[in-house]
Amino acid sequence: MSLVELIAQAGERGLAVSGLACLDRCVPLLGGDDEVLRPLWASVAEGSDWAGGLEKARGALGPEDSDEDEAARLAHRMLDEAPAERTPEAVRAWADACSVASLRIHRLLDPAADGTDDTGDVEAGRTGDAEGLPPLVAAELRRQTVVLELLAEHGANGLRRALDVSVEGRRVLSAVVSRRARGRG
Repeated sequence: MSLVELIAQAGERGLAVSGLACLDRCVPLLGGDDEVLRPLWASVAEGSDWAGGLEKARGALGPEDSDEDEAARLAHRMLDEAPAERTPEAVRAWADACSVASLRIHRLLDPAADGTDDTGDVEAGRTGDAEGLPPLVAAELRRQTVVLELLAEHGANGLRRALDVSVEGRRVLSAVVSRRARGRG
């Protein structure tokens, strides 16, 4: 199934995890540490309200800065647009927007993509045509797909593995962001 189809079929928990995992992988762009979104992961696991954890994360990561590059602005928007109430409609729209934003971020940061933001190939990848995607984008597409598949197949029991997939992606993006910063310095 394509990523678009997986998002269309996912339930509230799968959608919340999908959006949260995309945001979690992009936290290095916001200067956040590995634990900043942990309360949100816990609230999804428990099925509890995440509004308080969301506000704390927004406070810890700060508001969008007009001097940020496009990748950081996209990451901030994922956080800013997270719905305080996890209704199926709200998290579906958010998860879909996070999917696109995260793939665009990876496209912008992928050295093989020359820093361009081609939303056409991002959309093609989401609908099942991953041929020709730059490596960083293709890997992010796989991670997004795996997260949704884990939740579809294992329900709440897939959360730990989904978090592991997200942590791996965060480390990859952190290394890319670090290399990019050294290249500018």
